Amino acid sequence: MSLIPVPGAQALAGRNVLVTGAYGGLGEAAAKACAQAGATVVLLGRKVPKLSRVYDAVKALGPEPALYPMDLAGADPADFEAMADKIGAELGGLHGVLHCAAEFPGLRPLEATPPADFVRQMHVNLTAPWLLTQACLPWLRKAEDSAVVFVGDELARVNRAYWGGYGVAKAGLAGLMRLLHDETETGPVRVSALEPGPMRSGVRNRAYVEEAATRCPSPAIYAPACVYLLSTEGRDQRGQVFAPRPAP
Repeated sequence: MSLIPVPGAQALAGRNVLVTGAYGGLGEAAAKACAQAGATVVLLGRKVPKLSRVYDAVKALGPEPALYPMDLAGADPADFEAMADKIGAELGGLHGVLHCAAEFPGLRPLEATPPADFVRQMHVNLTAPWLLTQACLPWLRKAEDSAVVFVGDELARVNRAYWGGYGVAKAGLAGLMRLLHDETETGPVRVSALEPGPMRSGVRNRAYVEEAATRCPSPAIYAPACVYLLSTEGRDQRGQVFAPRPAP
C-alpha cells in the first residue's frame, strides 16, 4: 500500500491546470491544493454559483483562477475544442487536466435503469473525459511536461451489480487510461489514474445512504495525491493506477 504523498510546496508553480467537477468533493479539494502548490486553476462545472464560491476560495490560496461553466452531459466535441483553444490562448498554455466530474444517481438494477440515465452516466464518466482530453492534447503537447489524471474508483466494488452505467464507465476509464498511456508514453504528456479510497462524496452518499458521515475521511485527504500526479514528482506513476491510502 502506498501512502498519500506530500508534494513540494510549489510543485505546480507556473502551471495551468484544468479541474473538472471543480465544486464536487474531490474536485474542490484538489483545486484548492493545486492553487496552494502554485498552479493557475481552471474551474470547470455546470453550476455558476457553486463555481463562483470555489473561485473565491481558490483565489485566496494562490494565483487567480479561471471559470469555465460547462455541462459535460450536453457537451460535444466542438464544445471541448472551443474550450481547449480558449483556455490555451488566454492562459498561454495548458499543463494538466484532472478529471473529477462524476455522474451517479444511485444504486439500481441495470434492467430498471432508464436508457437516458444510462447514456448520461456513460457520457459524463467516460465519453466526455475522453473527448475533453482529446481536445486538450495539442495544448498539452506544447509543454515540456504535462499530465492527464483520470479519477477512477475501486473496480472490485463498483464493477458489480447495481452500479449501473457508473460501474461500466469506470471500468472503461481504466482501459482508456492504459490505452492512451501506450500511445503517449514517449512524449511529454503523462497519463495516469488516481483511485482514492473511501471518502465523503456525492457518489458515496448516494450509494451508502445509511453510512455515518464521520465514517469516511474528507476528500481533502486525497488532494495532495492529485497535486503529486499533476506535477513532475508523479513521473513514476506514468501509466499506472495510483491508489494511495492514509497512514493508519
